[in-house]
Amino acid sequence: MAASLVLTACGDDNPTESDDPTTPAADESADDGGTTEDSAGDTADAGEDTGDAPVAGAELSGTLAGAGASSQDSAMAAWVAGYNQAQPGVTVNYDGVGSGGGREQLIAGAIGFAGSDAYLDEEESEAVKEVCGDGGAMNIPVYISPVAIPYNVPGVDTLNLSPSVLAQIFNQEITTWNDPAIAEINPDADLPEADITVVNRSDESGTTENFMEYLSAVAAEDWEHEADKVWPVAGGEAAQGTTGVITVVGSTENSIGYADASAVGSLTTALVGVGEEFVAFSPDAAAKVVDASEPADTGVEGDLALDLARDTTESGAYPIVLVSYHIVCSNYSDAAQGDLVKDFIGYVISEEGQAASAEAAGSAPISPDLRAAAQESLDSITAGK
Repeated sequence: MAASLVLTACGDDNPTESDDPTTPAADESADDGGTTEDSAGDTADAGEDTGDAPVAGAELSGTLAGAGASSQDSAMAAWVAGYNQAQPGVTVNYDGVGSGGGREQLIAGAIGFAGSDAYLDEEESEAVKEVCGDGGAMNIPVYISPVAIPYNVPGVDTLNLSPSVLAQIFNQEITTWNDPAIAEINPDADLPEADITVVNRSDESGTTENFMEYLSAVAAEDWEHEADKVWPVAGGEAAQGTTGVITVVGSTENSIGYADASAVGSLTTALVGVGEEFVAFSPDAAAKVVDASEPADTGVEGDLALDLARDTTESGAYPIVLVSYHIVCSNYSDAAQGDLVKDFIGYVISEEGQAASAEAAGSAPISPDLRAAAQESLDSITAGK
């Protein structure tokens, strides 16, 4: 899988920037040298003039462009394929450029929605009003997944890592695999006298931000860095995107990294210390953390951003987890584009859509309560006004 890919429900257009945030991207392969017919002209009349939601079951057509978190790549492929069964006339393009890139493109008005493993910060929330109107943008949770800790240490099939040890490894303070701190919590492991190669993301990443938030919450004495989408520690191997990290870890002996669990494949992953236990990642274990979390106070009506309970000690919970969002405008000046956003993401949060991503990516479905809240937020989107 490429680190950056474009997924299409119908066709293979690449999203490009446009002056209007609510118009679809131009098709670079068009015969006229780069311009295409606006998808608003192709979209069904339902809700076009009034801004109302499309009539249930209405056939739509047109192009919807999104970009952002590469952690969503597998899920997005499933969502696009499933949505295409219901709306074969709609082309959905998604470019997995990373969470930071997706948020930047939404703020620039280049796409209809952004995928992001972190919700908009205060500065971004203000900036996005330029294209989304005074109501700003809403973070809609669509994807719950553990952040796994893949490692490649020959002969070590099971690896326990406490929060403190994990933080010291990624902070380049524990540098060899047979360090006494690692050996103490892995008495049965044959740990080599070898240098640890830490693999981190080179791009702006919501996965990075989520991982750092976990380290800050559970190992503040060993991790002094403020959570950010840019990796702060020099000395490791940097790789582009989720698949880049997995590729480097898989090909580099004595390495360790962090990545969305959907991408780890056959790589061995560490168990993480939670209370008195060491817990392996799983969708159910990640969902326990989300259920224990509180809404974030963003001040945006309809926003469903969450402050995750990363310091939980609940038995069986896996606290290194990300909630990935689809970030949407509260208002789309182009009615047809707004209808496409509401219809596609409505499928994504549906039971069918969540089942598709769970099968394709091993994610945990959002809860019925969260689904109902997400649908209410989508219903509040205005378009063509």
